[in-house]
This record gives sequence, C-alpha cells and structure tokens, in this order.
Amino acid sequence: MGKGTRYPAEVRERAVRLVFDQTEAHGSEWAAICSIADKMARSPEALRRWVRQTQRDHGERPGLTTSERERLKELEREVRELRRANEILRKASAFFAQAEQGRRPR
Repeated sequence: MGKGTRYPAEVRERAVRLVFDQTEAHGSEWAAICSIADKMARSPEALRRWVRQTQRDHGERPGLTTSERERLKELEREVRELRRANEILRKASAFFAQAEQGRRPR
C-alpha cells in the first residue's frame, strides 16, 4: 500500500469490478456504487473515486492515469529539491562574492 492508501489494492479492484458488473442491474452507476459501498462498509464517495480513476486508467475518461499522477508527483518533488538547491547556491555565491570584494556579509 502506498502513502495515503487505506485499503488494499485487492479490495479496491474487487469493489470497482462489482460496480462495473452491477451497474445495469441497479439502473445507474451511482445506485450500484451506493449499494456496493454499503455492502462492503466503504464510503460511496471513496468507491466513486476508485471507479473514476479506473476509468481514467483504461482510457474511458479524460484525465491523468495513475502512472501519470505518480510521475507528476515525482517531477514536482524534483523541482522543489532543485529550487532549494538553487537558492542555497545563490546565497553561497552572493556570500563569497561579497567576501572576495572585502565586504562584510549581511
């Protein structure tokens, strides 16, 4: 389980599969989600999000797939680290430039 994941992947996959299988019998996707969430003691909203993400992963809905979301998070983390490193280098450069000119650093 990854960070923030409260339910095992098997539980999520089973719940989503049940929603896909039962949508026609319930008349709407939301009715199927509510019914299955109640039976599995899960939040309907959590199950709805799982269903939507699975649909995005299979190309049925627009949006970022799970792997694209993970890659985006990695890149954002890398950008933050690089910005911190650049800020440190900028300050060090200013410090040494002042020292070289004989000024006292602030």
